[in-house]
Amino acid sequence: MEIAHRNHSQALFTYLRGLNRHEPQLAEDLLQETMLKAWRHRDSLPVEDERARRWLFTIARNITIDSVRSRKAKPAEVRLADAGDAAGGEFMDYTLSLQAMRAAFEQLSPMQRTVLHELYVEGRAADEVAVRLGVPVGTVKSRAFYALRAVRKAMA
Repeated sequence: MEIAHRNHSQALFTYLRGLNRHEPQLAEDLLQETMLKAWRHRDSLPVEDERARRWLFTIARNITIDSVRSRKAKPAEVRLADAGDAAGGEFMDYTLSLQAMRAAFEQLSPMQRTVLHELYVEGRAADEVAVRLGVPVGTVKSRAFYALRAVRKAMA
């Protein structure tokens, strides 16, 4: 893995920057994800240098595609109006909604709250949250799905 990283990381980084509108931070994150996935499947790493390079580029492309899909799947973020901006009845609606949302979140399990916080407050992708929490990506997505469903039900 050290040899593969040394031989191909700069080319992978340049490739990932091009795929992501020259955003260096995103390219660095995706390069780390690529190398992490390659390390997890290092037994599949081809011995020949050119085949190893193609294998790593395929992983990088797939991770980039997953990242784009993940960002598109997230609902658009909306900012609640500041309490000071709301007037009259709007302030009361705002306050009641905020109380209902807090009550709904208190009913969630700690892991569901953590997943929602990581996804929607911290803005992390599901695969990144999975790595941070040490669980499969499917588990993160499942917890988020059921947590959002429970919040919607409690808010209805």
